[in-house]
Amino acid sequence: MRRRQVLQAAAALPLLSWLSRSVFASDTPFRRVRLGEPGWPDAAAWQGLKRSVGGNLARVSPLLAPCEGNDAAGCAALLKDLRNPYYIGDQAGGTQTCGWLNAWERATSVYVVKARGTADVVAAVKFARSHRLRLVVKGGGHSYLGTSNAPDSLLVWTRAMSDITHHDAFLGEGCAGRVQPEPAVSLGAGAMWIDAYNAVTTERGRYVQGGGCTNVGVAGLIQSGGFGSFSKGFGTAAAGLIEAEVVTADGSVRLANACTNPDLYWALKGGGGGSFGVVTRVTLRTHALPEFFGGAFGVIKARSDAAFRRLIADFVAFYATSLKNPHWGEQVAVREDNSLKFSLVCQGLSGEEVRGLWKPFLDKITATADYEMKEPLHHGAHGSRDWWKLEGNAAMIADPRPGAPKYHGWWEGDGDQVDIYLHGYESLWLPESLLAPGSQARLTEALFAASRHKEVGLHFNKGLAGAPAAAIAATLDTATNPEVTRAFALAIIADGEAGTPFEIPSAAPGKPVRVKLPKDPRAAEQDARDIDFCAAELFKVAPGAGSYVSESNYFNARWAQAYWGANYPRLQAVKKQYDPEGLFFVHNGVGSEEWSVDGFTRLA
Repeated sequence: MRRRQVLQAAAALPLLSWLSRSVFASDTPFRRVRLGEPGWPDAAAWQGLKRSVGGNLARVSPLLAPCEGNDAAGCAALLKDLRNPYYIGDQAGGTQTCGWLNAWERATSVYVVKARGTADVVAAVKFARSHRLRLVVKGGGHSYLGTSNAPDSLLVWTRAMSDITHHDAFLGEGCAGRVQPEPAVSLGAGAMWIDAYNAVTTERGRYVQGGGCTNVGVAGLIQSGGFGSFSKGFGTAAAGLIEAEVVTADGSVRLANACTNPDLYWALKGGGGGSFGVVTRVTLRTHALPEFFGGAFGVIKARSDAAFRRLIADFVAFYATSLKNPHWGEQVAVREDNSLKFSLVCQGLSGEEVRGLWKPFLDKITATADYEMKEPLHHGAHGSRDWWKLEGNAAMIADPRPGAPKYHGWWEGDGDQVDIYLHGYESLWLPESLLAPGSQARLTEALFAASRHKEVGLHFNKGLAGAPAAAIAATLDTATNPEVTRAFALAIIADGEAGTPFEIPSAAPGKPVRVKLPKDPRAAEQDARDIDFCAAELFKVAPGAGSYVSESNYFNARWAQAYWGANYPRLQAVKKQYDPEGLFFVHNGVGSEEWSVDGFTRLA
């Protein structure tokens, strides 16, 4: 039996007695309809839906269609575009991750409603409910877990709903006299974070807390909790939500905020995308823009294992005293080759302050021959308003397609994620207690032992220990596992391979050849095991640690506890209230335990 089958079986054990009383007692469990089965909508029904959405219904073309025939030129162009995350996001059949070993593969919905407004979403939801269809919701299509695609489904695609409205003093529906108006920005569900940053920061000189990857969808990130480079200063993205417009399973359009539908509002703040309804608009608070954004980037390598242990220990101590605060975020990679790769960013510190802060640490490093600077540590700061500007920014890659918005680009460091095929992925929050002087040695040894298997990314902006009290309080008022507020970092271990699905042999340029993924199954399986071994070393010092829903293990047997902790029963209650029939299903989402793995058959 495969490792993943064992994990799935283990996850199911606590449910067996319940299943014996429900599923096996019924001869006719509720099933959604697949293409070609009795009950699938006929042509007239689909035409009716098309009329109701103003013509915005279409068959979904497979993303790889140009390579399926003998169109070598079209195939070559596609393979080039597959490295562009904006191109993938602009395709109805596109997902940024192309699959996961033994878990899921990119699958095309049968039809897509290319929603141009909330009324289109309402029509799609009602149609799916009345015809017992598997419904998929997609904005940016950035899900590692494959939650924005499914075969034999109807896709609601919000990509075109990207309007942006600024507010000097926004007040949520029903909140007059109960809360104070505040500066905010409203964004359509299809907007990406680069759209938000351009509109709020570049053009208006304010800040909105969002995601680090520029092409991630705004609405999806909010619903997953969401972290950006500066979350240590401003809290999670979900904590900044003031109001959402959402279409629930009954086809109703509801506003959700602290005063109107507050239970739904709370669930949308980190309860997971695609589980409670289709979010069509979010309104987020904006903040005064810090004067400076900056960072520290470079690679330090130790010349021996013993020296690497000391390097890790020195950095852990330096982080605990100097970097665990609202200013610093992003990550340091603890690598298999005995090096630390620094990819840290900061807000609110001048270049002089940044250089002064790092001087003692760098002086200690350069004073010994045990270390070498494989890449010089560049550190400093500059004006924050230009952070997301493409012009003169060597760290960002512009969308090269004709007609692309001039501000659309992605961070060079995020390029490896585009069209990746994952072998494995694990994440866990590391508690702040490990930074106590008496515990730092344990943390150091765990990081060293883990790095013997795989690289460990310490994402400091995804653990809020050291954040301001207001950011902590706002995050505790979301559905995200409260453990995030007591963690200094989210450790991520992941790997995979480029998902290029075709090759064009020079001897036969007109005949593209499909490449089966993974290209080397044995190596991919070993890679997945190494990720497990690596994570196991960290779980020794953080037993039972939680995990971030959007960046996590597909095969996590304790997903509900890991993602939401004590908040899960409350999320289940909200799900029962607004989606009692389970129209909205995603893998390891709230209520998914009541469905088959593919989301087509109800188990209870």
